[in-house]
Amino acid sequence: MPRGFRKAANSVNKLLQTVIGWELILQDTNREAAEKTAEQKHKLWHRGVFTLSAAIFAVFLHAGPAAALEEKPFIKPITDKPAAGTAADFSADKLTYDPRTKLAVATGAVVITYGPYTLNATLVSFNQDTGAFKANGSVVLREPNGNIMLAASLELHNKFRDGFARHLKALLTNDVTITSRYAKRIDGHITVFEDAHYTACKGCETKSGDPLWELVSDQTTHDSDTKTLYHVKPRLKIGGVTVAGLPYLEHADPSVKRRSGWLIPDINFGREYGVGLVAPYFWAIAPDKDLTFRPMLTSKQGPVADVEYRQRTATGIYKVRGFGVFELSPKATAEDNRWRGAIKTAGDFKLNDDWDWGWNGTFASDRTFLSDYDYGSGQISQNEVYLRGLWGRNYVSAQALNFSSLTNTISNDTLPTALPYASGEHYLNQQILGGDLRFNWSVYSLMRDDPGSPFTDVNHGTSQSRAMANISWKSRYIGDGGQLITPFANMRSDLYVGNNVPDPLSVGGLREKESFSRVLPSAGVDVRWPFIASHDYGQNVFSPVFQFIAAGEEKDRNRIGNEDAITLNFDQSSLFLEDRFTGLDRYESGVRSNVGFTYSFLGSNGGNLKVSAGESFHIAGNNSFVDGSGLDGSSSDLVGALNFQPWDNLSLSYQVRAEENLSSINRQEIMGSLTFDRFSVNAGYLDIAAEPAYGRLLDERWAEADVRVGLTDGWYAFGGLRYDLENSYFLSQTAGVEFDCDCMNFKFAYSGKRDDGGSMDHRVMMSIDLATLGGTKVSAGF
Repeated sequence: MPRGFRKAANSVNKLLQTVIGWELILQDTNREAAEKTAEQKHKLWHRGVFTLSAAIFAVFLHAGPAAALEEKPFIKPITDKPAAGTAADFSADKLTYDPRTKLAVATGAVVITYGPYTLNATLVSFNQDTGAFKANGSVVLREPNGNIMLAASLELHNKFRDGFARHLKALLTNDVTITSRYAKRIDGHITVFEDAHYTACKGCETKSGDPLWELVSDQTTHDSDTKTLYHVKPRLKIGGVTVAGLPYLEHADPSVKRRSGWLIPDINFGREYGVGLVAPYFWAIAPDKDLTFRPMLTSKQGPVADVEYRQRTATGIYKVRGFGVFELSPKATAEDNRWRGAIKTAGDFKLNDDWDWGWNGTFASDRTFLSDYDYGSGQISQNEVYLRGLWGRNYVSAQALNFSSLTNTISNDTLPTALPYASGEHYLNQQILGGDLRFNWSVYSLMRDDPGSPFTDVNHGTSQSRAMANISWKSRYIGDGGQLITPFANMRSDLYVGNNVPDPLSVGGLREKESFSRVLPSAGVDVRWPFIASHDYGQNVFSPVFQFIAAGEEKDRNRIGNEDAITLNFDQSSLFLEDRFTGLDRYESGVRSNVGFTYSFLGSNGGNLKVSAGESFHIAGNNSFVDGSGLDGSSSDLVGALNFQPWDNLSLSYQVRAEENLSSINRQEIMGSLTFDRFSVNAGYLDIAAEPAYGRLLDERWAEADVRVGLTDGWYAFGGLRYDLENSYFLSQTAGVEFDCDCMNFKFAYSGKRDDGGSMDHRVMMSIDLATLGGTKVSAGF
């Protein structure tokens, strides 16, 4: 190292030690091997220049709206401070020191590394008299959290507690860019930015090269002690046009995960309440609990209360949300009540690693309140308290259930309350006779006011209790020719206690309270024989399937109610099930065989073709199925399915259930999708014959389609519809436009949906979301 350079370096070191307790280890970057001396290594002052200069450039590092419980900060907090005693490495092309002016200047490729911080500049100077530290020319500061600060110049005073930067550009790790003409730091924790521009847009730009959106303010002040941002005359610009502005705005910075404050408002329109303005307020009561007020001021019915309380405990979380209104015009609604409201609540807690418990509930003053005020669209609410356990190969679920109607078309008198409703499944760890032995059980007890049922061949009592226990065994063998043989056996026992089960042969048409038990054994074998052929263009797999099952008789079916086995959908997916009922109140009895095949072609280009077909034959014993099921005769309907995907962007599927002689089709479904970079379309057709005994009272035949088309520069058009071919009207329809890019999503859409009464419910919705800032929406129903 040249003698003059070493002398200047030593002088600079002494000055920095005197003023701020720093010592820099100097390296000559013009030499291949930089000289270091052990006596130059001393303890550094822990509040170094790099930590303080990083804070000066934090414009919107801590910016953001009042946050809810799950909201994350934009950036990671700076926690990687250099440890005490960390040495600062210094390199430069040239270093000079003037003892008369007491000014040390480093020029060229100046690089200062202090722990995880790195500062690059073309000129760095230090004034011993004023204590000013200046960096000029392509100043780049890299922080330990990954943020990069770019500035034309940087100056620090008063041991780095005060300072300012000119022409700042901050690149945050959450893809936010902040530019400022001038930034000033006061008292070590207050930073004032003049003419600040904030944006999260990287690839989204206007034709002039400006970001698609930005938040511009005359002055922004950040107080790092209170973690608050104060904006003077903030304006939101989209496409260079100011779309919103306020004289003043104050909010928490993004390092705050939760803080009390106003959230972004929404505007709703509804037939029952008119115009509704929602102004949410979030109250962070404590780190483990919060309260959100969402009052809605309506033009027809006055204010509507909406309050939600949430709390996290050591073992779980729960929430309660309440609604209420005293209607100004009660005749405007379908209900004749002035006081209306509802409560929604849910909770989930861990007892230990294997067990958890919780609840879900919705309770309303009347059946249409939630839909009238756009708080929900469901027809039935399921209220439950549950306990679940899962360990090894064992499972237990216990529930207390209550169902209530949320529409005028369903009477609460027909909906049950079940206490308890429990089931479990357990496997033995050791194999028995070369197979797995499983024990499963189920218990329920329910009651209702009205025993009636809208379905033929379905009975409901006013009360019924059931206990079921089943032992099953299953094994698997591979034959010499590659056959896959799966024998299985079950022994099931049921006990029922029912009251007022409909029976036309009984006095009054209802059976009085009685008990009934049954034992239902079954056994069978499943045989599959796959044949595989491989070629250059792909692989073929063909497998015939044969299944034989013998089961005990399902006797005295009119003595029990059918609560959980009402629906039935016989197709290729249920052809080879041991019992094709969806619940345990019904049982498939008799001797039967199921035959069919599966075929798969796996193309070398990634395409595939899958085909399956088959039929079921009832050989002996009583047939448990009735007309409309497809399983009521000695031979079932034919069922089949085809899935064809020649390329990744094209998919076709077809499912069918037809009479054995192909005289008619009882069910068919056609689906197709085509997807490209800027275009996608999905279409479907469904034709299902009525099955009154299994919950489908009328024929259903409808077609549907949806399409999405990329227009230009992030704009898309989309639409969809579902048309009822039996009744010749639309069931649903949507249409709209959407803009989507890396920092913004905008959507304007219309939707129409036919309600239970047959009338169309129309709605228009507009929403906008800005990355890192949040969004709002406007919704109108008519």
